Amino acid sequence: MILKFIVKEDKYSSINQILKTEFNLSNRLMTKLINNRMVILNEKSCDTRIKPKINDVIMIYLDYEEDTFNVKPTKMNLDIVYEDEGILVINKNAGMTVHPSLRHYYNSLSNGVRYYFDKIGLNKKIRPVNRLDKDTSGLVVFAKNEYIQECLIKQMSNNVFKKEYLCIISGRLEKRSGTIKLPIARKERSIIERCVKDDGQVAITHYDVIKEKENYSLVKCILETGRTHQIRVHMSYIGHPLIGDTLYGCKSNLIARQALHCYKLSFINPVSNERINLKCDLPSDMKFAII
Repeated sequence: MILKFIVKEDKYSSINQILKTEFNLSNRLMTKLINNRMVILNEKSCDTRIKPKINDVIMIYLDYEEDTFNVKPTKMNLDIVYEDEGILVINKNAGMTVHPSLRHYYNSLSNGVRYYFDKIGLNKKIRPVNRLDKDTSGLVVFAKNEYIQECLIKQMSNNVFKKEYLCIISGRLEKRSGTIKLPIARKERSIIERCVKDDGQVAITHYDVIKEKENYSLVKCILETGRTHQIRVHMSYIGHPLIGDTLYGCKSNLIARQALHCYKLSFINPVSNERINLKCDLPSDMKFAII
């Protein structure tokens, strides 16, 4: 991938200023690109401290190879929902981790992406942008280079990157739509579990009931913040834990995992500046809620 900028105004004191203001590069990535001579002025390597002229063409080369040995390739049938030069979006099955771990060293989603990148000749590190729990299904975004990753993470911090989930909760909510604003923190003496706690991080979940049945409800949740286990913790705290969530609720004979699916993502493509809207269907083990 190559980023390109043509100078049209005499307002920049240096090429470094363009790298920061027009490309929004972090200082760390900017230093990395400059040191590796990936910033080109009029087809030549340059000193980025110089002042650019009108009609100068500045290009940033992002196709340099990286060390990829940290993730082992494993052949998988990836459900690719969207792909372009800088982004790969996959509909992840439940039961699969996003990252390799001691228990999932070869069968995480990242292992499958590593195999796919090798297949298309992309020698880049594996960079997931959003993350889902092992037993949560749905859309996961991978950045094909460091620049795209930085841009999308900034969008998440600024709430430009939108995430919507479908979940099945026990019982019925008093209001068919509303907002849950309760701070979340790590539960004392637990590595995994989270809880609502006064001194926790701000966590905001907007919800709308899609369908109700006698003992459970299908609910759409839009996250304004992205805390670990946010939907699961919020729903459990208000007395409506997710069906099948054994950590914050109890087992269910309807589904063998927490009934949570990331079905919709929306973000700005950092290169084209167009908004990308993506959706995927409800997985088969959650369709009982819409029958």
